[in-house]
Amino acid sequence: MRDQNAVHDAQQILTHYHAKSPAFDGIRVIELGQVYNGPYCGLLLSLHGAEVIKIEPPGGELLRFRSVEAVETHEFVMLNSNKRSVVIDFKQVEGRTFFERLIKTADVLIENYSPGVMARLGLDPERLMQENPRLIYATGKGYGLAGPYAHMAAMDLTVQAMSGTISSTGFPDQDPVKTGPAFIDFMSGVHLFAGVATALFQRERTGLGQLVEVSMHDTVYPTLASSLGGLYNNPGKEVPERTGNRHTGLAVSPYNVYQARDGHLAIISASERHFSALVDVIGRSELADDERFKNPLARVANSESLDAEINAWTRSRDRWECVELLSRTGVPSAPVLTVREVADDHHLKERGMIREIEHPRRGRVNIPASPIRLSESPVGEIRVAPTLGESTDAVLADLGYLPDAIEVLRQGGAVQ
Repeated sequence: MRDQNAVHDAQQILTHYHAKSPAFDGIRVIELGQVYNGPYCGLLLSLHGAEVIKIEPPGGELLRFRSVEAVETHEFVMLNSNKRSVVIDFKQVEGRTFFERLIKTADVLIENYSPGVMARLGLDPERLMQENPRLIYATGKGYGLAGPYAHMAAMDLTVQAMSGTISSTGFPDQDPVKTGPAFIDFMSGVHLFAGVATALFQRERTGLGQLVEVSMHDTVYPTLASSLGGLYNNPGKEVPERTGNRHTGLAVSPYNVYQARDGHLAIISASERHFSALVDVIGRSELADDERFKNPLARVANSESLDAEINAWTRSRDRWECVELLSRTGVPSAPVLTVREVADDHHLKERGMIREIEHPRRGRVNIPASPIRLSESPVGEIRVAPTLGESTDAVLADLGYLPDAIEVLRQGGAVQ
């Protein structure tokens, strides 16, 4: 009977949360985030129900008006949905006092300032966690809090350089290039989100917060798996740093981007089944018995000849025609879409990943939802990114500041 009651109680709790509560309902997050890294971590938390209070300096964080005047950049609007904006001048004692009172009410602090900034402000993790033992202090740094590079300022570009990303991107006979997307900023933001979620889970058991640290540089090393495979799997064999659109470790063929009548498409053959299906589709089934292509090693050794056979077929067709024919047999392929095409991608829209909202100054804009899907905690309506300081007075009032005191802070420039 006791087990039946326990099951009944659990079902009631699940029903309650399914109907009313997103995953991070009741969690207060203070975000000292700027540009992409910290704000993306805060965005994921906000989309899954956390109250995220974004602390900005007077005039707004760097990304808000980075490339335009008097209207928020599209990037800022993308990354700050469902947040509240509070403006604090940390150079003023009254501003720091307000922040310290606020942090005592918080579950999580996110910051991705340059090394040493928080300590200079007197807001280092040791002090803040002493004042609020349940606080999870999440810090995203270019090279972490310790190590030979820890003191260095970092941005996505410089970490791409330090991590081997740039040296492994491009064609072997050309200069190295950065990747198009700022993937390190966003990947480290996802890791920071994972660290926060893990620490919140552990706090349920211990009752205590902790320091969560993510180094942008650390997050890249595992992504070099193919490059490192080329280095370590073939001792003594020279594998170029950059392999263009071919497999980074030169371990798979065909694996390339091929020309079509209306652009390009990517094709990869990851198994014998794929290769057999591919040569059938392109009308060259005899290639499966060709000594040059009889096994994976042979195909890698003769990649140029094999790519020429595939290009002869793709050049006479449109991208989507090729992809549809290949997809019928399970061969992995995809058209190379432009950024403009991706911006209007019907698949992303149908899945709700691209949402259209109304911005007070930009009009109708497309913004991202969360890539994380929870069956019992769906992402609901998404609110537009806040105007600068729109929640300052409300948050001050929540902490017990009276209207006259708020006005004094505002007139003195401690808040905005």
